[in-house]
Amino acid sequence: MKTEILQFAEVASQAEAETSLIELNSAALEVELDWLKQVIENRIGNYFDSQHWQFETFPPPQHPSQSYYGHFVTQYRLSPSQRLALIMALAIEIEPQILDIFQVKNKKYDLPYAEFGGLLNHNRPGFLPTVQTALFLLAGDDPQAKLSALRLFEPAQTLFFEDILKAGDSSDHSIHWPLKLSEDSRQHLLYGTQSQQNYSAHFPATLLQTEYNWEDLVLSSVTEEHLQELELWLQHREDFLKHWGMSKSHNRGYKALFYGPPGTGKSLTATLLGKRLNQPVYRIDLSQIVSKYIGETEKNLERVFQKAHKQQWILFFDEADALFGKRTNVNTSNDRHANQEVAYLLQRIESCENLVILASNLKDNIDEAFLRRFQSIIHFPNPDLEERKRLWQQGFSKQADLSEINMRKLVDEYELSGAEINNIIRYCSLMAIDQKTKVISPRDVLNGLRREKMKSGQLL
Repeated sequence: MKTEILQFAEVASQAEAETSLIELNSAALEVELDWLKQVIENRIGNYFDSQHWQFETFPPPQHPSQSYYGHFVTQYRLSPSQRLALIMALAIEIEPQILDIFQVKNKKYDLPYAEFGGLLNHNRPGFLPTVQTALFLLAGDDPQAKLSALRLFEPAQTLFFEDILKAGDSSDHSIHWPLKLSEDSRQHLLYGTQSQQNYSAHFPATLLQTEYNWEDLVLSSVTEEHLQELELWLQHREDFLKHWGMSKSHNRGYKALFYGPPGTGKSLTATLLGKRLNQPVYRIDLSQIVSKYIGETEKNLERVFQKAHKQQWILFFDEADALFGKRTNVNTSNDRHANQEVAYLLQRIESCENLVILASNLKDNIDEAFLRRFQSIIHFPNPDLEERKRLWQQGFSKQADLSEINMRKLVDEYELSGAEINNIIRYCSLMAIDQKTKVISPRDVLNGLRREKMKSGQLL
């Protein structure tokens, strides 16, 4: 009962903390929106009175860094001009009426004022500000100031490069681009969370998730020892690089190779590392991403690397042999294309500041030139006798009756990977459920064993 009370108190305390953060963020956004309203009203009044305009006379407010908005502004070191564009895009979400003044029409022509920019918002009533709208507020009628402000909205600058705002569909820079928040920015600014990316041709990565915990992982002691170094790097990297002054001789990123037979826990270990350190893990299957269109693979992977850098993801490259295998002579255009892919990925992984894990069935399949770039090379062997015993015991539900199973014989005679053991457990558990019993049948276990052996062309 005491434990349940403590757990309830912990949950209640966490809920109160989250509520407090939301209230703090709401207050910060309200102050920022008041600033935007003040800028708009003064600029509109200035425009119709034909007075000189200086945006600098309206400095933005200070915000506590604990708020989601304040943290975001600090993280990206946003200037007052960039903040104006950001809060205009956010106003569409929470106070679109602030922008209604831009819909006033020129009585002479019965048309909207072209200087105000903007588009019709097809998703909801109201005004959709564009880059031109921001230039109107930032630069007034000063051509030189307008050209200077325009640089803030180039694709290579923070607002678009960091995916804070959505870029337009066209590859050409345009003052008619709408000021729309990216989904990541929207989630962070409003709720302090990250949006989940889904696999697509334009985003060739999949979020790895599991219900397992670190205690469920069954690995050899040597593998666990090597993993500890990797985990220590993730926990203490900032102290090592900054406080110990080691940033000159060591990169922020960390590259690890997990190698071993299929089903030995490479993917699960990567997923659990992320879960333990509260960092999302995205899996990239290298055998699936090579595009027949030169340049498309690089472009699509670059999106993944940029997101990873921005949101501190762990990147897990599966089937690494597909691109990082030992190189052969270039005989065809496909060979040259493959070499381009390898060269790009080598350079991009080398410069990546995140934890990057590559998985392979055999270390010998990886080119030696690339092996030297890993900080850790960790072997995942098939489980030994003691590890197989733990896998069998932990794998079955507590509902299962194992009284008819000779566990010792099962462990001693059949050398299986963790994935194979899980597959057999699933098969005979489902058979028991179908037969409306909790007793696991030796015959079903044997059938499960045969099924697994047949997958690799073996007979039992």
